[in-house]
Amino acid sequence: MTMPLEGRSTTRALRELENGDSSLRLRAALAIGTTPDPRFVDKLIERCATEPEFSVREMLTWALTRHPSSIAVPRLVDELRAEGSRARSQALHTLSKIGDRRAWPSITRALLTDPDDEVARSAWRAAVVLVPEEEVPGLAAVLAAQLGRGDRETRLSLSRALIALGEVITPTLRAAMTDPDPRVRQHAVATERLWRDPDAGFGFAIEEAKRVVALGGTGQEG
Repeated sequence: MTMPLEGRSTTRALRELENGDSSLRLRAALAIGTTPDPRFVDKLIERCATEPEFSVREMLTWALTRHPSSIAVPRLVDELRAEGSRARSQALHTLSKIGDRRAWPSITRALLTDPDDEVARSAWRAAVVLVPEEEVPGLAAVLAAQLGRGDRETRLSLSRALIALGEVITPTLRAAMTDPDPRVRQHAVATERLWRDPDAGFGFAIEEAKRVVALGGTGQEG
């Protein structure tokens, strides 16, 4: 029996996810997302774990969001236990895009404090999307405990995650402003500055925070 045209196109798209040409992989992910089928979910997640190109990973994530969350979310949650950091990071990123709060219990402290900065950043982004209101203070405390961590990109990601939680971060930031570690104090002050004046930019907030900390201040007003 001859395979229907749609079936042949899908089979070709699944094969092209492994093609050495990133443009073909991108096209394949687009095709699969355009014609979603639950049978494709495992293959899309498998490819996310190894795909080197950012634009293709974004298209794979989009394709997964086109499938029923009742099928995609449990598979992605399973991926959070993967050994590879890219697999964990991309699964977290995709969960943040799907936005199904049933995934929240899987955003563990271990993921939020993962030693791999990319995994941790993805976990922070997913957490602020998925966290139930009653869990926000606890999440704020876990995130604030990592102030001062990593490079500029990591610190900016953490600041944005904290700011997204709203007023609840006030006491945690104030406590961090008195931390013995100057990096923690600087990051806390910069986060508070960025929260009050988002248009100032993180670079400006960091430089201002350095001056405040160098002068022995905490950045707290009043």
